[in-house]
Amino acid sequence: MKLYQRYQNINMKIFVFTPADILWKEKRIIGLSLNKGIMRQNSFPLPHVVYNQCFNKKTETIQRLEKAIGRNKCFNKINFFNKWDIYNLLKLSNLKPYVPDTFLYNEVNVLELLEKYKVVYIKASYGSKGESVYRVELMVNGDTHISLHSMAPSHIYRKSENIQEKLDQLFGHKKYMVQQGILISQLDHRYFDIRVLVQKDIFGEWTVSAITCRVAYEHYFNTSICETIYDASEVLPQLFSSDKLNEIFAVLCEVSRKAARGTEAHLGSLGELSVDFVLDEQRKLWIIELNGKPQKNIYKDLKRYKRKIYSRPLEYAYYLSQLCDINKDF
Repeated sequence: MKLYQRYQNINMKIFVFTPADILWKEKRIIGLSLNKGIMRQNSFPLPHVVYNQCFNKKTETIQRLEKAIGRNKCFNKINFFNKWDIYNLLKLSNLKPYVPDTFLYNEVNVLELLEKYKVVYIKASYGSKGESVYRVELMVNGDTHISLHSMAPSHIYRKSENIQEKLDQLFGHKKYMVQQGILISQLDHRYFDIRVLVQKDIFGEWTVSAITCRVAYEHYFNTSICETIYDASEVLPQLFSSDKLNEIFAVLCEVSRKAARGTEAHLGSLGELSVDFVLDEQRKLWIIELNGKPQKNIYKDLKRYKRKIYSRPLEYAYYLSQLCDINKDF
């Protein structure tokens, strides 16, 4: 709240509330606002615009709010993405060349996929912060190594064992996906990804707010558990010539904006998301996943980005509030 208040550049009243704080009959909200650095509780009328930060799959409250304040005046109405749905959305778009082959766990034979790709990643359809992401590798001797977060295997299965049966015991009945393993480029023997944060601006257009690289700890493959976060302009010049560098940044921006527009068309009103890329050993870009509620605290040491990432959601809220007024005039 303090960061949003600090970086806002528009005269607007900001307050926070939970679904339980809405007084539907009175059409008011008991919320918290920041006044001279002190958080105070007060009663407010229904807002012109709602920036949804609830991390759940239920949309009943958002739908009810929209009936009260106007259609599409609640943005980020769905911010807990189903990774399988997003994969299929991207696969059917012109972004398909950037998407690794992905399958539902309960519909494939993992051993057959391992024989084809040698490495696969198994991840929950609903997951965040890199939780429950497993790396499965078929070794030269026929054994299968399964790792969680770090490269060191947490499970080793021999060639003679029934791998599918062992995996079923490990993953149970939860919804998992199996994704083609990409041979990822490394930076000083550390895995890294490229996160592009895209947000709506004051004109209601998707724009890139930040491009960063999350560098994992040594011997870890999971970049969500990262040692350092860098501005991409510090990392990518180590891998590309200046001419190629401009091309890579242009592609990152274009693909990310396309992914955002396509996702919004499928899920409904959004105001921000992040697109995570990796580079393979041939320096080809791959989209690993999209996140509907990107963490902002990862930018705390990157002053170049802080103002934009906190001010743009408020600018977009202002844009939507003006649409409300225009609609009322007509």
